[in-house]
Amino acid sequence: MRRLASLALSVVLLVAAACGGSGDDAQPQASPPGEGGSVTRAPFDTIPGGEAVSVFTLTNAKGIEVRAIDYGGIILSLKVPDRNGNLGDVALGYENLGGYLEESPYFGAIIGRYGNRIGGAAFELDGETYTLAANDGTNHLHGGGVGFDKVVWNAEAFENENGVGVVFSRISPDGEEGYPGDLSVRVTYTLTDENELFFDYLATTDAATPVNLTQHTYFNLAGQGSGGVLGHRLEILASRYTPVDEGLIPTGELAPVEGTPFDFRTFHTIGERIGADHPQIAFGGGYDHNWVLDREGVGEGELAPAVRVEEPTSGRVMEVYTTEPGLQFYSGNFLDGTITGKDGAVYTHRSGFCLETQHFPDSPNQTAFPSTILRPGAEYRSRTVYVFSDTGSP
Repeated sequence: MRRLASLALSVVLLVAAACGGSGDDAQPQASPPGEGGSVTRAPFDTIPGGEAVSVFTLTNAKGIEVRAIDYGGIILSLKVPDRNGNLGDVALGYENLGGYLEESPYFGAIIGRYGNRIGGAAFELDGETYTLAANDGTNHLHGGGVGFDKVVWNAEAFENENGVGVVFSRISPDGEEGYPGDLSVRVTYTLTDENELFFDYLATTDAATPVNLTQHTYFNLAGQGSGGVLGHRLEILASRYTPVDEGLIPTGELAPVEGTPFDFRTFHTIGERIGADHPQIAFGGGYDHNWVLDREGVGEGELAPAVRVEEPTSGRVMEVYTTEPGLQFYSGNFLDGTITGKDGAVYTHRSGFCLETQHFPDSPNQTAFPSTILRPGAEYRSRTVYVFSDTGSP
């Protein structure tokens, strides 16, 4: 994890462009783009009812290409070079909109209002109980039946001296999926010439409400459709994690990773201990847990290193930095070969993994966890950065 210094500079430069200032109507100010970068918008498809969906293509000077649509803010593809400079698509997904409409396990999407699970599909806030959609057994998952991943967002492309990108925005109305308050949301994707992909989240509300936004791309750094991910080498900078019950709801404990299959403080392959005889592995069917990131000495709202992933065959490397306190590492346990994705690829068991930066699951019901309640007059701000390189990079 060696890129934090350069990222810190990039963050300072990107604040105004990505977050648009504190005003809810502010927009990024266009200026000459970084050398070699470009962003285009084109028609993609329409959803039932006729609403148009557009695709945005972001490229940088080094050839990285990100394609995203304004339906769910979904990243359709993410092409990055291997150690020999060959581009490969490392994001699982579909060629066409139909797949996302019919049976997508949140491939590439913005997740909200609340990423991850809320136990019992309910929470109490200021003396009132709110009942949410129960779309994961008796629990609420990833915003409900029609979360942020299943709506068309307003979208505007931009180019400036820091990079190229797209701003997705929408108002989630009071009562949507059971949540209180009108929530104004902006999510900005920015691709820089330093092979950094920024995700900046901004939200305001007119009534107290839980907010926990994240991004749900499934990765395979060998290339989507290339098989399993168990050989990827993973480092997670976390000394604790949040154990779960059989419904994958946190027990409230912050347990040490030491001596468990959840200790990724030094590199291990994903598959090395995924079959360990451990009750938490059994509950998750593998890894589907929240890690409590080590942020000692890092101020609130500042980026800190969280994850490094290396794929030995291609040499591709992905690093994750975030302002969030937690990270959900999901090892693709529910992929079962029934989904056919891009280029006819069949997504078999554990053929992709997710790294969802977040506040902890079920925080509205766990008073000891960092709060996810946003109140009127305050702003929700969060930032996550993916950095791509290869094992031959300096």
